[in-house]
Amino acid sequence: MNQTYGIAGVTAVVLATVLVGALGLRVSRTTSDFYVASRTVAPRLNACAVSGEYLSAASFLGVAGLVLAHGVDMLWFPIGYTAGFLVLLAFVAAPLRRSGAYTLPDFAEARLESRAVRGIAGVLVVGIGWLYLLPQLRGAGLTLRLLTGAPGWLGGLIVAVVVTGAVAAGGMRSITFVQAFQYWLKLTALLVPAAFLLLAWRADHTPAAVWDDRPLFQRATEVRLDAPLTLTVREPVRVTVSGTLDGRPLHGSSLRLAEGRHRAGPDTTLRFPAGARVPLSDRTTSSSWAEPLSAGHDRHGLYATYGLILATFLGTMGLPHVVVRFYTNPDGRAARRTTVIVLALLGAFYLLVPLYGVLGRLYAPDLLLTGDTDAAVLMLPQRLVGGVGGDLLGALVAGGACAAFLSTASGLTMSVAGVLAQDVLPTLGIRHVRHFRLATLPAIAVPTAAGTVAGDLPVADAVGLAFAVSASSFCPLLVLGIWWRGLTPPGAIAGLLLGGGSALTAVTVTIAGGARSGWPHTLLAWPAVWSVPVGFAAMVLVSLSTRHRLPPNTATTMARLHLPEPRTP
Repeated sequence: MNQTYGIAGVTAVVLATVLVGALGLRVSRTTSDFYVASRTVAPRLNACAVSGEYLSAASFLGVAGLVLAHGVDMLWFPIGYTAGFLVLLAFVAAPLRRSGAYTLPDFAEARLESRAVRGIAGVLVVGIGWLYLLPQLRGAGLTLRLLTGAPGWLGGLIVAVVVTGAVAAGGMRSITFVQAFQYWLKLTALLVPAAFLLLAWRADHTPAAVWDDRPLFQRATEVRLDAPLTLTVREPVRVTVSGTLDGRPLHGSSLRLAEGRHRAGPDTTLRFPAGARVPLSDRTTSSSWAEPLSAGHDRHGLYATYGLILATFLGTMGLPHVVVRFYTNPDGRAARRTTVIVLALLGAFYLLVPLYGVLGRLYAPDLLLTGDTDAAVLMLPQRLVGGVGGDLLGALVAGGACAAFLSTASGLTMSVAGVLAQDVLPTLGIRHVRHFRLATLPAIAVPTAAGTVAGDLPVADAVGLAFAVSASSFCPLLVLGIWWRGLTPPGAIAGLLLGGGSALTAVTVTIAGGARSGWPHTLLAWPAVWSVPVGFAAMVLVSLSTRHRLPPNTATTMARLHLPEPRTP
């Protein structure tokens, strides 16, 4: 990718974000403006804003990378990301808006009349928000590294600075305009290049892909390795090597790699001829790309698939940065209309992402060796189109990627800062509304610092972990809190701690690399299969055993959640 064009594209998006955010700054004056945009956001604008913040780096970069590497099983990610809004529409959207809350902890306290439940919900909101921010910052680092060669941490730091300024300046009112603008930018950044990529593929005589574990290099390809790599060659192949291979220093030597394992050292360049099969590496797994339940990155494919489905279908309703946007609608009816429009907007976007994964399998299989599969979307314009046209399309894609992690990072920072400003800063004696701005600093600084620990985790995988925690904690709280009057504060606490707490522990161990293989890894990396039932069961069983602790105003609260608001003339 041409650095000049790419930097220009990213810079344009950052400047546009600042300018659009300034529009919201001019009209953000009250506490309600900062937290929920005074509950005056119309459904169409809100739907664009929801879609803009929801379509994160995992959607723009990560899903295509997973499809490239692991195949058809990864299509459950876009399906689950979208279908989760169906569950939200049916069970949560309108009652949640009628609760009149600003944040999820507000809802928990209003429904259960318990400060303890509010405190635990606040901790989980912050945990989910920080976990979700990690892949946004990684996506920023990956994009900047491809554009300029700068270290990955610098991209995350730049995003942190821009997001802090945007959120602190105008709050929810400002972020609404920014995120709505960024949805259409992201859709354009995928749609326009996709048309040219398909034309280039057709001009290349529409090569058919090899859908087993070893795709072909369509063209002579040079692979640069920054770290040591073990290659498994199943068919002899002639390569040109500059660097270290099997312990021997080589300088542009052409040699024949025999079947078996070969060890390439750091700072080594391998040049493969057109038509050669891509060797397996220790960064990829052997699988049949087009065969369901065999292409996942886990040996226990069926379990992992169910874990992904449960996490994405049920986790959407508890994502703090998504839920908070429904508080900005004027009423429950508008919240439902917003959700329906969101489904259409997400469906249009996710039709494009798998296309990039398939084309990446054809034209960027070297990413399977380097492990940078998340970069497929960024690299394809130059690989297929090339020249100035490829540079311009690459700049557009880079700008879209920038919009992806800026918009989602803004929403997450907004939701985490809201909880910190309401529940943490007051305990320190800070209560003035302007100190919402102070809360944005730890909201973004902690995941920025933690990003160095989780630098190798694929973007979409990290987001999947956040969904698992959300599905195990806030899904039971919202569904039972809205639809079952028997939920008690002790029951809610038990469910949040056992369901959400166990899932949060599991994903923390996964990110830290505590279990890397076998069933221990599978159970920890895909906890929703067991943690969601644990959350629901704990809430129901403990509530049944503590009926005497039912909040006194439960009937009034339930009526408020389910009775339509009076129409205003």
